[in-house]
Amino acid sequence: MRVFGVDVWAKGWVSVELDDGRFAAAHVDASLAALLAAAGEASWIAVDIPLGLLDEGLRQADVATAALLGARRASLFPTPPRSVLAEKTYPAAARRHVELTGKGLSQQSFGLRSRLLEANALYDRGVLPLREVHPEMSFTMMGDGPPARSKKSWEGQRDRIQRLRSEGIELPDQLGAAGVVPADDVLDAAAAAWTAHRMGCGIAASVPDPPQLNERGQQLAIWY
Repeated sequence: MRVFGVDVWAKGWVSVELDDGRFAAAHVDASLAALLAAAGEASWIAVDIPLGLLDEGLRQADVATAALLGARRASLFPTPPRSVLAEKTYPAAARRHVELTGKGLSQQSFGLRSRLLEANALYDRGVLPLREVHPEMSFTMMGDGPPARSKKSWEGQRDRIQRLRSEGIELPDQLGAAGVVPADDVLDAAAAAWTAHRMGCGIAASVPDPPQLNERGQQLAIWY
């Protein structure tokens, strides 16, 4: 069973491929569509990006997952409603976000606008076996709670590497073209792949359970 975990990084997207739960390859591309096309057939593709947007309000998945992450909750940015992402400037988007949710919009959330639109264009087509994940949620479920240290710290990365290793995922020293990607993004992609493998095995769970449905009937949930 081939699955892929995908994460955003500064220059595009990085994926970790697992074959029967073991590391098979890493891939990198500026385009998510191109990355997935080059990957070929996959049982599941887990992506660290919100999939499924609301017309207004906040997604249940974001609110509930933030509560479960505890000290790591700052790693999760609430997903703006669809019409907020249609705004091309931050001031306009921030005003629209307050109108639809009653809450402010962070610069970080708006900074993901182009990646959110890119990923959701693929999700809207309903062709690829895409599911949303949040790596910190996946790492939390691998261990005895959320990682204690930031994923950018030495101790934090060692902790996450050990959690992956305990699940049979051993990342090699050489990743080919993906070797230029920052370590924390590769680790996040590997955690996403772990969840994709669990989906293929029929043991993955979601927040919320059952998934929320948006106005288009799409599932809105973070899987682990």
